Amino acid sequence: MSTRRVVITGASSGIGQATATLFAEQGWKVVGVARRADRLEQLAAKTGIDTFVADVTQQDDVEALRDYLAESGPVHALVNNAGGAFGAASVEESDPADWLRMFEVNVLGVQRVTSALLPLLRKVAADGHADIMTVTSTAGFVPYEGGGGYNAAKFAAHGVVGVLRLELAGEPIRVLEIAPGMVKTDEFAFNRLGGDTSKVEALYAGVEAPLVAEDIAEAIVHAIELPGHVNMDMITIRPVAQAAQHKLIRGELTPKA
Repeated sequence: MSTRRVVITGASSGIGQATATLFAEQGWKVVGVARRADRLEQLAAKTGIDTFVADVTQQDDVEALRDYLAESGPVHALVNNAGGAFGAASVEESDPADWLRMFEVNVLGVQRVTSALLPLLRKVAADGHADIMTVTSTAGFVPYEGGGGYNAAKFAAHGVVGVLRLELAGEPIRVLEIAPGMVKTDEFAFNRLGGDTSKVEALYAGVEAPLVAEDIAEAIVHAIELPGHVNMDMITIRPVAQAAQHKLIRGELTPKA
């Protein structure tokens, strides 16, 4: 059994849940963090991980998480996974409240949790190394119509990660980023498209083998389990059917004759 412990935000579903499950399978001690206590209870029952109910957009919750972690053991790695997209309207027609929600969770949530847990990560880094992995998105590099608020939030999150890496230079703390493209999960597109199942189905229609949460989890765990001197600054991960943000192939992938 590993003596290393990882903290994963947004662990109640999707990529966070898959990542928590895989780390546990690899023998890590895992603390899954999310807002939904019932979902965390189900995850804990299935995997045996520890859980903590907290909303990363609430400073009091983040401070309570920090205190719990400080009292319960070392923290070797943090996975900033909590995030989300709300709405797909144009810049002109967007609801600013949706944009505010996206900035709160995708940007300020990353800052709050990272800032709170850095002293704990530094303690273990003194005897080896520590890791901060942040899940951003290819939406943080390439804008697209209907993505204004989400593009802006993920562009900002990518910037935060880059600045953090510069600020921590000289310390044995790896700052890693993974930017997924199209990933088919139970909730992301559903929440973004207002619960319209027909729009969700149309999004993935005809796409051969879109990525799933477990694919991203594999990449996250692999990057963190690499030797401590190896830093995966940026991992861009897409299904083969998605050559670029604007180039998505629908239909069977076949070699040219």
